Amino acid sequence: MKNAEKLPILIFLLVFIFGMENSIAQSEQSVSATQKSEFWSKVRFGGGFGLALGNNYTDITLAPGAIYDFNQYISLGFGIQGSYVKQKNFFESYIYGASMIVLGNPIPEIQLSAELEQLRVNTTYENNFNSVKDNFWNTGLFLGAGYQTNNVTIGLRYNVLHNDNRNVYSEAWMPFVRVYF
Repeated sequence: MKNAEKLPILIFLLVFIFGMENSIAQSEQSVSATQKSEFWSKVRFGGGFGLALGNNYTDITLAPGAIYDFNQYISLGFGIQGSYVKQKNFFESYIYGASMIVLGNPIPEIQLSAELEQLRVNTTYENNFNSVKDNFWNTGLFLGAGYQTNNVTIGLRYNVLHNDNRNVYSEAWMPFVRVYF
C-alpha cells in the first residue's frame, strides 16, 4: 500500500483507540475516585523536626513521614530524614536516609512499634593539620512502646542493632514523640 492509502486506516485506528481510551477512562474515573478517597482517608502525615543550637554547635533535622492505617490496630509507614550537624573546629556531618515503620495498637492508649532505618552518614573531622572523612551507612532496627493520646505518641525505643563504635546515635535507648495527622 502507498502512504496515501494508509492514511485513512491510520486516522480510523487513532480515533478508535482514543475513543475507547476516553470511554474506559470515564468509566474507571468514577470507580477510581471512590477508591482514591478511601485510600487517602486512611493515610496520615506527620514526622519530626529538630533544632539544637549551642556554643559553636548546630544540629538541624527534618524527618517527614506518612502512615497507612489498615485498621484500628495496624499501620505501616515510610519516612525520609535529613540532618546537618556541626561542631565548629571539630566536625561537620550530613546524614540522610529513609525508614519504614510498623505500628500496632493493642488498645487505643498503647502503641507498639518496629522501625527499620537506613541512613547515609558523611562526616568530615577537622583539626589544625588536615581533615579526615568518614562516610558510612548506618542501619537501625528500633523496637518501641509508647502512650498514645489523639495524634501524639510519647514513648521509648531501643535500637537492637546499636554499635558503640559505628553509630549515628550515642545510645541504644531513645525517647520519642510521634505526631501523625
